[in-house]
Amino acid sequence: MTLTVTLPIRTESEANSSWHEHWSKKNKRRKEQHDAVKIGLYNHRAAIKGHDNYTITLTRIAPRGFDGDNLQRSFKACRDQIATEIGIDDGSKRITWNYTQEKGKPREYAVRIEIRA
Repeated sequence: MTLTVTLPIRTESEANSSWHEHWSKKNKRRKEQHDAVKIGLYNHRAAIKGHDNYTITLTRIAPRGFDGDNLQRSFKACRDQIATEIGIDDGSKRITWNYTQEKGKPREYAVRIEIRA
């Protein structure tokens, strides 16, 4: 089973914003990302649940790239919600997480989620 969904999510560098950004703004962004993933995977829940192992690739599409550690941290809210949707803790050894990025057009922001089971 392979599922690919592209969602209109703008990820931010959580490592760089955490020291100067108000907590309410960070919470709002996290909730918006959770909601977008939940809605984006809603019709696919039955297909993605119940498998033994998963390989999940998260691709950030944006005009500018992040370095490796900022890329991974920018997906934290998405990762948490994906794990919730499939019913497994995001730290489980049953899930392998991969992170990539692609250059988008000016003002183009999205997250592509690919779930392989």
